[in-house]
Amino acid sequence: MTPLLEVSNLVTEFGGGKDRPGLRAVNGVSFTVERGKVLGLVGESGSGKSVTGFSIMRLLEKPGRIAGGQVLFDGEDIAGYSDDEMRQLRGRRIAMVFQDPMTTLNPVLTIGTQMIEAVQAHDPVSKDAARQRARDALGLVGIPSPEERLSAYPHQFSGGMRQRVAIAIALLHKPDLIIADEPTTALDVTIQSQIISEFQRLTEEANTAVIWITHDLAIVSRLADEIAVMYAGRLVETGPVGQVLTDPRHPYTAGLIASVPSQNRRGEPLRQIRGMTPAIDRLPKGCSFRARCDRATNGCLRLPDLAPEGARSFRCFHPVMNESAS
Repeated sequence: MTPLLEVSNLVTEFGGGKDRPGLRAVNGVSFTVERGKVLGLVGESGSGKSVTGFSIMRLLEKPGRIAGGQVLFDGEDIAGYSDDEMRQLRGRRIAMVFQDPMTTLNPVLTIGTQMIEAVQAHDPVSKDAARQRARDALGLVGIPSPEERLSAYPHQFSGGMRQRVAIAIALLHKPDLIIADEPTTALDVTIQSQIISEFQRLTEEANTAVIWITHDLAIVSRLADEIAVMYAGRLVETGPVGQVLTDPRHPYTAGLIASVPSQNRRGEPLRQIRGMTPAIDRLPKGCSFRARCDRATNGCLRLPDLAPEGARSFRCFHPVMNESAS
């Protein structure tokens, strides 16, 4: 089956110029997403997850730019699309749910006005039909009294309710691909479960593909089919979610899993990966994780390739083999 989205050697840089290279926030990232499947893109803050999503959507603010690679969507390289071509694509066939809902919502317009405009921007339907679709979308994400809420302004909603509105806007056109950037961070557990169930229904019934950007491995284990672990702008491990989370190969993946509170025993200190993710202007030579890795040797001064192993791949000279990550 041909993937709906195929990202190949994507490079995203900030700054730089004719005589000097930019800082690479995304460095040679490649992955595919099939229709009806969910890819979990995980890693610590600063690993490049969100920048990858913004690059696919072509929503990078200057001095950010795509400096290399391809983003094939339904067979076409949208990395080379004009701004007008991307505007026709966004919202209709590709939608993004941002971590901050106020990135999506206009504070001086009612929710109904914004949702109706979003519908009519791509579909030549009447205002009444657009309003009905907006009302139905609010109901899908668990907002009570959706008809009344259409007349409300964003400031009249709680943070969690605003996030649900942002998700509803992304669902209006039942897009082929949704990029969700930490969409349930501000939601309580009950609503979070409802949203995850709605995304699962979309993938099954509408054959929608989803990239779920998060640091929450519990959500990924429940929702995703495939997982891609990022560190310092590069993918360090990819593969089927069950395989990677139960038997990780890369020490960073193993460290993320071990740091989940449920993996620790009562009364014992929480496990953690020592140190911090390096800044992109101060990346160490070779493997970017080596300064934090207990397995690092002098050989790690070279950058390992992303080596395949069956359905998975990992970037490490000294992988975790047949060991528990807990």
